[in-house]
Amino acid sequence: MSEAVDCVVAGAGVVGLAVARALALQGREVMVLEAADAIGTGTRSRHSEVLHAGLSAPAGSLKARLCVQGREMLYAYCAARGVPHRRCGKLIVATSLEQIPSLQGIEARAKANGVHDLVWLDAVAAQALEPALQCVAALHSPSTGIIDSHGLMLALQGDLEHAGGLVALNSPLAQARCTAEGILLQAADGTELLARTVVNAAGLAAPDLARRFEGLDPRHVPVPYYAKGNYFTLAGRAPFTRLIYPAPEAAGLGVHLTLDLGGQARFGPDVQWVGDPADLQVDPARGDAFYAEVRKYWPGLADGALLPGYAGMRPKITAPDEPAADFLIQGPAVHGVPGLVNLFGIESPGLTSALAIGAHVAALFS
Repeated sequence: MSEAVDCVVAGAGVVGLAVARALALQGREVMVLEAADAIGTGTRSRHSEVLHAGLSAPAGSLKARLCVQGREMLYAYCAARGVPHRRCGKLIVATSLEQIPSLQGIEARAKANGVHDLVWLDAVAAQALEPALQCVAALHSPSTGIIDSHGLMLALQGDLEHAGGLVALNSPLAQARCTAEGILLQAADGTELLARTVVNAAGLAAPDLARRFEGLDPRHVPVPYYAKGNYFTLAGRAPFTRLIYPAPEAAGLGVHLTLDLGGQARFGPDVQWVGDPADLQVDPARGDAFYAEVRKYWPGLADGALLPGYAGMRPKITAPDEPAADFLIQGPAVHGVPGLVNLFGIESPGLTSALAIGAHVAALFS
């Protein structure tokens, strides 16, 4: 005999918890099913924890709109809930004159996305902010920040539970069947739930889970690809107080310098396409390329200062030779299954966009 529930969210990462919170605040009965033994053990546990301003996504995309909207929601939420964060700012730097057009393109895209606080800096002004920096010009993004992502997830879980929702850990879904009465979910232990609303927020596993929904046309489920991002940490303290991003070039986005809330610097992520989402080991040999890239804007980086850190995995839904896809928030209007929303390809800026994604999904059911 199956138990009837109102809403089920599959996945207790930051986006799943934000969606669950938004639904619970509408007065819905919400249960979050998480396959792991703790919240936030997937993509968000291996993240740079940057709170993005909304500079990079194409104008008009969900990534652009939800990032800009989510950024302001997130700063306000962190301030209200006491979630550790810092609006430290970011410099996007050109280390050669040939990169100036790239910065101009970023500025134009940012304005199209509704970001109007970028400031142009020449080399002298940039080095006045960050004396160890070498560049010919930079864009200063004062709205970029850093955040304690696990603290955020704990706050979201607290809001959810205060509103009557719950999180069930060690509860992987085995399969589902879409029926006229609702969506019949079967957990790996045989437990059955009949849900009126289901949100697939399983991150890297979202396409695999969607393929196990009997009654969902497989043509609506994208093929997953896995872009591993390796990070190296800095031995000692960095001479920077802001994030440093090189101007993007045709070969990629370059190696970023990001900081955690304690001031520890890390470099990355790079892009390494892999076939297994569990491939999270960092090859120390990749550090050679990191030194070369970082020294373009920080020539003072000492030999032996970079240590293998950790790796994350981007939940891509486009192949390596294709442009990055927009967030795919796929509801009944697309796939025709009442009560089902699939979240595919929620990569960066997914953390920044989480509260906005939650509001967006909740509005689909209001």
